[in-house]
Amino acid sequence: MAERPSTGPRIEIDKDEVRRDLMKLVLTIVELLRQLMERQAIRRVEQGDLTEQEEEDLGTSLMLLAEAMDELTEQFGLTPADLNLDLGPLGPLLPRER
Repeated sequence: MAERPSTGPRIEIDKDEVRRDLMKLVLTIVELLRQLMERQAIRRVEQGDLTEQEEEDLGTSLMLLAEAMDELTEQFGLTPADLNLDLGPLGPLLPRER
């Protein structure tokens, strides 16, 4: 029977680190979408496209989403800065909050 060739040293994988990095990626995408939604909401409010109730509902929803993001980043030991991936020459992924 032929012996299998050696594939070199084994890579050690820390399951907790993989889980944290995956959550970092997911939360980065959610944060990017949250910021885009917030900007769109501000634009619609400034244009007068929404009723007073819609503005209130939108504000409440965005507040709840921001709170959920805070809870999740804390739960996984992340900071908002951790979610802002460096894209090299393109700069940071997420624009700075106003």
